[in-house]
Amino acid sequence: MSEVIITVRGEHETRIAPEEATVRLTVRAEGPERGAVVERIVGLSEPLRDDLAVRKAQGAVREWSSQSVSVWANRPWNDQGRQLALVHYASVELSATFTDFGALSLWITDAAARDGVQIDAVSWQLTPATRKATEADVAARAVSVAVDRANAYAAAIGLSTVTALEIADLGLLTDGGQPGPVPLARAAKAMMFATADAGAGPSMELHPEDILVTAGVEARFSAR
Repeated sequence: MSEVIITVRGEHETRIAPEEATVRLTVRAEGPERGAVVERIVGLSEPLRDDLAVRKAQGAVREWSSQSVSVWANRPWNDQGRQLALVHYASVELSATFTDFGALSLWITDAAARDGVQIDAVSWQLTPATRKATEADVAARAVSVAVDRANAYAAAIGLSTVTALEIADLGLLTDGGQPGPVPLARAAKAMMFATADAGAGPSMELHPEDILVTAGVEARFSAR
C-alpha cells in the first residue's frame, strides 16, 4: 500500500484546585457637598487599604491596588419630573489577590458589612508557575492522544510506520497553505476558568470550583 496521510485531533483536560483568589470591590459615597463627599470616601476606603497592607505583610495577600478617587455630580429627577438639587458622588475601586482563602472569607465578610462597600467579583486562578506547568503538561498529553489515534488508524488499515508531518493548535493546521478556521467553542491554547459561590450570611463561605485547563491539537501524519 502506498503512503497514506492521516489527520487527527488530540484533546486533553485536567482540573486543578485554585491557588489564588482576586476580589474586586467598590466603595461609594454621595451627598450635597463635594468636600464632605470626598472626605467621607477617604474615610471609608482608608481602613480597607490599611488592612490589605497589613495582610500583605503577613503573607495572606500577594498584591493589592487601589484606584484614585473618582468624583462627579449631577442633578437627579423626582417622580414628578422636577430636577432636584445637585448631588455629588465619589467612588474608589480596590482589588486584592489572596493566597489564604480563610483570610479571604473573613475579609470579605467584614468588608461587605461596611457602609458604602460593594463586593463586585471574586475570581480564582493558579499561580503563574503552576499555570505554565499545567498548560505544558496538558498540551503534551493532547499530542500523545493525537499520536495514539493516528497509530490506531494506521493499524486498522494494516500500516505500521507512522511519521508526524504537522502538529498545530486547533484551527492552525495548514491545508494547501491556507490556515484552517478556528472552532468557535475552543481556543488555540489552554483555557482557564472558574466560578465561585459567595453566598451571603454572618460568615461568608466561598466554594470555588476547580480550574479547568484544556488543550487541543491537530496533527497530520504519514503512514506506511
